[in-house]
Amino acid sequence: MAVFLLKTEPDVYSYDDLVRDKRTHWDGVANPAAQMAMRTIKKGDEVFFYHTGKERRVAGLAKVVKGAYPDPEHPGLTAKGDLKRVLVDIAPVKAANGDATLSAIKADARFGEFALVKQSRLSAMEVPPKLASAIKKMAAL
Repeated sequence: MAVFLLKTEPDVYSYDDLVRDKRTHWDGVANPAAQMAMRTIKKGDEVFFYHTGKERRVAGLAKVVKGAYPDPEHPGLTAKGDLKRVLVDIAPVKAANGDATLSAIKADARFGEFALVKQSRLSAMEVPPKLASAIKKMAAL
């Protein structure tokens, strides 16, 4: 099982919205590097639900209930033959109760090479296992 981090503006779609809806498809990811990560997401993987904007924190944990599938709004293939854009479906697991803020993550030397720190505009990324464990502890998940 892999762990990913997906970013959202909380005023567009928040972790509370996911709890209310019980399930959603994750769309709107256009960046090619983020789409590469999205294509590898499988059912059963975990997702850190990250609020951007003023919050800049892990807001909760979600589970992938349907792995990567074609985005009907953006059909077609890339030059490499991959699906142009994919979606994943996620469901809430637990709201974060700790301090997994961007500033706390940046202050921790273990995260120096983490995509969240190095590629701040990337909206979807895989989280290496050791860092996933650290984030779970920081977020009290």
